[in-house]
Amino acid sequence: MYDSSDIQSNKGMAIIGYIIFFIPLIAAKDSKFAWYHANQGLTLLLAAVIVNVVLGIIPFIGWILLPLANLAVFVLAILGIVAAAQGQVKPLPFIGGYTLLN
Repeated sequence: MYDSSDIQSNKGMAIIGYIIFFIPLIAAKDSKFAWYHANQGLTLLLAAVIVNVVLGIIPFIGWILLPLANLAVFVLAILGIVAAAQGQVKPLPFIGGYTLLN
């Protein structure tokens, strides 16, 4: 499904997709590999926003859990970056099954 030449030439774009998800959408329009990781980055961003809003509203318990949730988001981003750097198409745990970009 993913061409090995596409993977080799777009690893950098795939990594950037976890930091700034829309850059691969602009710079690597024809790369399915970069788009896959941009989708994972966007999904991670939206999950982080939702978790931060919900836990930020909940008094005390939410404020205690918020740093742990942000640490989990950071770990998921690192897992995605490592997978992209290794040329793997591996969904992120918990949220990787959602496709927002086609």
